[in-house]
Formats: sequence, C-alpha cells, structure tokens
Amino acid sequence: TLDMDALDAIRRKRDTRTFLDQDIDDEPLDVVLDAARMGGSAKNRQPVRIVAVRDAATKLALTKAGDFATWIPDAPVVCVFAVREELLPRGLFDVGRHAQNLMVAAKALGLGSCPVTLHHEAGARDALGVPDDMSVQFLVAPGWPQPGEKAPEGIAGPRLALDTYAFRERWSADET
Repeated sequence: TLDMDALDAIRRKRDTRTFLDQDIDDEPLDVVLDAARMGGSAKNRQPVRIVAVRDAATKLALTKAGDFATWIPDAPVVCVFAVREELLPRGLFDVGRHAQNLMVAAKALGLGSCPVTLHHEAGARDALGVPDDMSVQFLVAPGWPQPGEKAPEGIAGPRLALDTYAFRERWSADET
C-alpha cells in the first residue's frame, strides 16, 4: 500500500545506493513496475520495456555495462529499461518518464532507488538477452534503504529556489 501522496513522494525522493539485505516481494515490485508502465509515450507507441532482474550473476554482469554501476549487485532488484532503437533519441524521453514513475512509486512504498546509466549497451544486451533492435541505456535499482544513509561526498546541497529554477514568459538574464 502506498504510504504518501504523489507530491510528497516527489519532494522526498532522493537517490539511494545502499540498501538493506532484504528482497522486495512480488507485490510491491508489481506496483512499481505498473507505475512505470503508466508512463506516457509519444503517440501512445508504448515502446518501453523493462527487465526486472533479481539474479545475482546477472546483476554482476550488468555492473560491466555501466561506468558507475559497481554497487548494483547490492540492490535486491534492478529494473532495466529498453526502448526500440528506431525511436532514438526521442524514445529516451519516454524511458525517463517511465523511470521517474517507478522511482516516485518506490518512494511512496518506502523504497529507495537510484537510476544508473548503462554506458556499454552490448554488455547489457548480452546479460539480458535483449534483441539488437532495442536500446538498453538505463536501469533503476530499487530497494529498502539503509537507515541514516548519507549523501556521497561532493553532492550539491538543497534544490534551487523555485524563482531561480523557473522563469515566467522569458529567460531571466540574472540567472545562468
């Protein structure tokens, strides 16, 4: 069951890379996968697919597909996004919509999550058996977060103020 409303989940979500050694049961996994499925797509083409991976050997193989993915075997599951190559680069916008839905739903369930870029698609395709006509560039790793996890060193502070982030009608020359 969802623990918070959508806006609260959006505001409280932060990337989490350390998880408890605890699996995610099928029911909450289905909730986050279904939330991802509800992400929109251009012309309702629905080109995005997800491979949810629990297998330790496959997660280990996926670490070789991302330059900053060494931690993903510690996640109980990784959700790898695939989109039809013929729809690139615009199809990546759809992937982002689906991934954000998954991460917000995960937060609402009390899960943490973190997106990962897969810099070496061939390795991801091989590890998962994804056909060559699909692009595999991103995954999201959800899990039960470690209590008291701190942001990694070098991470910027709080979000920009709304009036610094969003302009009305025209760009503000005062901001960069």
